[in-house]
Amino acid sequence: MGDTETEKIKVPRFEKRYGFSTTEKRSRLMSKIKGKNTTPEVLIRKALTAVNVRYRLHNKGLPGNPDISSKKYRLAIFIDGEFWHGFNWQIKKNKIATNRAFWIPKIERNMQRDEENNKRLGELGYTVFRFWDREIKTDLEACVTRVVNYIRALKKVDEL
Repeated sequence: MGDTETEKIKVPRFEKRYGFSTTEKRSRLMSKIKGKNTTPEVLIRKALTAVNVRYRLHNKGLPGNPDISSKKYRLAIFIDGEFWHGFNWQIKKNKIATNRAFWIPKIERNMQRDEENNKRLGELGYTVFRFWDREIKTDLEACVTRVVNYIRALKKVDEL
């Protein structure tokens, strides 16, 4: 790897042969966790539509497949779950009680990948917004306002 690249965090496979175990109940619960069309994602999409912001969902052509993106505005929006993306990680990390050898590298790799995708999107000229799902649930208006203000600022630049 080059001098500027950090080494990728290795995440062990979550398999019994590697010392990880889970109950059938836990496995069922984990299988119900959605990756797309979550409540916070739907909330922000409806709010953006209400203010006439056009967007595309889960654009596989962009790094990280942003939850919401706009080629016109060079905008990528991610809605991150607190557990999966490491909200308050230095505190929460110590509270993980089971399968720590899997979950800590898993979440730290997710955080590392988020940074890599932010950088790659920036290199493509995109502005990245990352919202915690709790932000959207508790203050949707502020999240939408940040996006709308960004778009307004772009339009003013275009008018000059």
